[in-house]
Amino acid sequence: MTGSFASGDIVAALKAAAEPTRLRILLLLAGGELSVKDLTVILGQSQPRISRHLKLLTEAGLIERFREGSWAYFHVSDRSAGGRLALDILALVDQDDRVVARDRERADALKSEREAAAQAYFQAHAADWDRIRALHIAERDVEQAICDALGAGPFDLLVDLGTGTGRILELLADRYDRGLGFDLSNAMLAYARSKLSTSKLGQAQVRHGDIYDLSLQDEVADVVIMHQVLHFLSEPALAIREAARVLAPGGRLLIVDFAPHDLEFLREKHAHDRLGFAPAQVENWMKDAGLVPKLQRDLAPSPGSAPEALTVSLWLGEQPREANNRDRSARSRTLQEAP
Repeated sequence: MTGSFASGDIVAALKAAAEPTRLRILLLLAGGELSVKDLTVILGQSQPRISRHLKLLTEAGLIERFREGSWAYFHVSDRSAGGRLALDILALVDQDDRVVARDRERADALKSEREAAAQAYFQAHAADWDRIRALHIAERDVEQAICDALGAGPFDLLVDLGTGTGRILELLADRYDRGLGFDLSNAMLAYARSKLSTSKLGQAQVRHGDIYDLSLQDEVADVVIMHQVLHFLSEPALAIREAARVLAPGGRLLIVDFAPHDLEFLREKHAHDRLGFAPAQVENWMKDAGLVPKLQRDLAPSPGSAPEALTVSLWLGEQPREANNRDRSARSRTLQEAP
């Protein structure tokens, strides 16, 4: 166990965890962030009862709570002493226990349902995806901010996660030697390939790939971009960690997404899993992934914009440089092996 605790705090934490449903909740939250609604579905219990359990766990310092619109999400954070204590407790639990395994299966099924809904939305809107993005804020302003944040390059390998129509690969084509875009939607990939072919961008390709499990070796990318992707994900922190894994020393991760908002209809009509992100939230995810936050910038809608226009935020994180950087020829050989 890391850190030290007053005896009263330990007793309170152990009392909070010493109840079957609360222990199940801790196990689920250690696997990813979930809302009250998620937990009621997974555990098959009423909202008031789940809320009561979450209140006790939060007061004991074992879990953290944050709000997005009218929803609240909870998780076990290893950044807090209480979270580390919770993880130490959970390490003693038999993961093959029948109840634990069933809860995990239900959580995985819920995640799969959400991701399937998002993919169905992507397929339905693949042809007009760029137009939908433009409804929120002038895309030219966002693209200029992206270019400013990354600089002129050149980059050996640029990776675009959730590439959609391939617009980012087009936008930055003069700054990289090789570009790879990954997406789960075959409809999106077909559209992106068509656009890249029309633009004659031979140095850019798109691939079918899982944002949580990329088919790339460690430390091969100079730049990774996640443009308007994070709010569709059920586990943004895991996606950021995977992006950090493929970044070379000195490489940079650029995230472009929405600032916090309360437009609930985006969940139902546009498959948004999250209603924007606070600056500190994404910066903490970057730090947890070993990255150093370098930039955070907000782009607010212009006066007179539609009421639903949203503020777009940018975050830039950097992979620390190693004392002895690999030589360029070795990196070039590794790049040739990337899919």
